Amino acid sequence: MTGGAAVSHAPFSAFVPRDFEELSKVSSERDALVILDRVEVGYERPVVGPISLAIKPGEVVAIWGPNGSGKSTLLNAVTGVAHVFAGSIGRRTGLKVSHHAQHPLPLNDVPLSGYELLALTRADLEGLPETVRPLLPRRLSELSGGQMQLLRVWASLAAPVDLVLLDEPTINLDPVGVGILEAAVRGRPSSRAIALVSHDRRFVDAMASRVIELVRR
Repeated sequence: MTGGAAVSHAPFSAFVPRDFEELSKVSSERDALVILDRVEVGYERPVVGPISLAIKPGEVVAIWGPNGSGKSTLLNAVTGVAHVFAGSIGRRTGLKVSHHAQHPLPLNDVPLSGYELLALTRADLEGLPETVRPLLPRRLSELSGGQMQLLRVWASLAAPVDLVLLDEPTINLDPVGVGILEAAVRGRPSSRAIALVSHDRRFVDAMASRVIELVRR
């Protein structure tokens, strides 16, 4: 997750607990998967925050803002890649997270097929559109940018996790690919939450149950 000062399109609780021992005090946050409590995060220095946010099972939270506002950094803080300079991040015990990064490691030279890529995350193949299935036996080096993107996103979205982090999932996707992605988001298990970053406002408005807007710090 990334960003500077934040304004939500939906109200938050006035109090966000510092750890999960305090969750019983706030019934509205009791089932939260992740709680960011007045966090300031970045790498060499803070680039976003302070921000408080709770992500609950089943919801889709979109992080929106200009370039450099810290959207990706905020997602990286949830996974522990970005540094927390102030505040705290609480995660539900046993939380399972998948992360589709905006700039993932290149796999073009890795001798994997589409099947093997999805097997790495134990992604569920049920619901995979018939138009995508011909990609599964092919080597990743043979795929176009859009085909690779679609399989990468599916590997995260269909993994057996509680929370999916999607950073710019529509990049390189044509309208058909975006439609497949939208159907997958809508068809996910009802308890699986998603936090996503996208510059595609139409996609954000169509998918998100909440939008968090960030500004440059």
